[in-house]
Amino acid sequence: MTTNKTILDVPGMDLKQLQEQIVAEIREGKSLLGKGGLLTPLLKSALEATLEGEMDSHIDETRHNTNRRNGKSTKTVKHSTGSFELDTPRDRDGSFEPELVKKRQTILNHALDEKVLGLFSLGMSYDDIRKHLSEMYDVDISAAKISAVTDKLMPFITEWRNRPLESVYPIIFLDAMFFKTREEGKVIQKAIYNILGVNQQGHKEILGFYAAETEGANFWLSVLNDLRNRGVEDILIACIDGLTGFPDAIQSAFPKTEVQLCIVHQIRQSIRYVASKDQKDFLKDLKTVYAADTKDLAEQNLLLLDEKWGAKYPIVLKSWQTKWDYLSAYFKYTKPVRRLIYTTNPIEGFHRQVRKYTKSKGAFTSENALFKLLYSAIQQIKKKWNMPVRDWAETISQLDIYFEGRLNVGL
Repeated sequence: MTTNKTILDVPGMDLKQLQEQIVAEIREGKSLLGKGGLLTPLLKSALEATLEGEMDSHIDETRHNTNRRNGKSTKTVKHSTGSFELDTPRDRDGSFEPELVKKRQTILNHALDEKVLGLFSLGMSYDDIRKHLSEMYDVDISAAKISAVTDKLMPFITEWRNRPLESVYPIIFLDAMFFKTREEGKVIQKAIYNILGVNQQGHKEILGFYAAETEGANFWLSVLNDLRNRGVEDILIACIDGLTGFPDAIQSAFPKTEVQLCIVHQIRQSIRYVASKDQKDFLKDLKTVYAADTKDLAEQNLLLLDEKWGAKYPIVLKSWQTKWDYLSAYFKYTKPVRRLIYTTNPIEGFHRQVRKYTKSKGAFTSENALFKLLYSAIQQIKKKWNMPVRDWAETISQLDIYFEGRLNVGL
């Protein structure tokens, strides 16, 4: 039995007739492999003939065990342009394991899997994916099957989260975002710790994401230790929000790293403790501090701010004074460098992009479900990161001077 004979051995059809019908249906814009497609019976015939051949070989190998054929089972097999019923031969002792279309396989090839993963990576829900495939390809796939397909991402996610990193990162941004997941029948909040790095070529990359139930400096320390375990030896500047204990955690893992607290976070926190009637004037005076041309001028204006507002809002002024070393680190650089590091906007921008993919999710069914969508979103987002960050040439030159000997940028 040759392959050609099997493919063409369809009742009432010869090769010339088949060729003419194929040409005619192409001209009419019909699908050849969809539901009712001309080539679907040929595909079915070829697969079933090959499975019969596999069974013949298996019976020959197990004949000494008195194994015999035992009828057929039927299952719906899906492919990228449709589906059909496939008859698979069975043997008496159940030892037959077909190679071409395996026992529990219901997807004929990887094309449909790739479509599912592609739609999933765009943030589509399982139900939306199912409806899309049904409308476009006349294929009905259950939510459970779609979940099983997306589960194929898990080994890649594990590998990606544990990949080796570069030894030196000039700048990193660290921040957490929050999602809801279901665990043991309860909906809980999950903190996802994200690290966005800028490498020595000026390109952004997500170094990793980590999950915990809350955001805290202790967990950030374990995250930073994981970076060390993956090959990071040095970080020049870490840009963070004002989480208590965060700078200490960074300098515990990377003692030489310079910490820059996010000015925008500090302003937001400050204004919460200022009466609404005073906010406009207070912000105007505060701007003379963080927007000053030099650190000396900023400190002088901070003293003036304290003289004017300190008695009325002591908590706010004390916060600026206590955190000043970490808030003022950016003053020694030129404005292009300041613009990059004085706020955590780069990672907050990344978070906004992630939300576009996750906004349809009320609560994820599991942590793995959350990880799958986060990973898929990252793969989509990083496609746009094909250029260095703004003014990188000047920035890396400045950093090479201030952090002499710690970068590998020699010509």
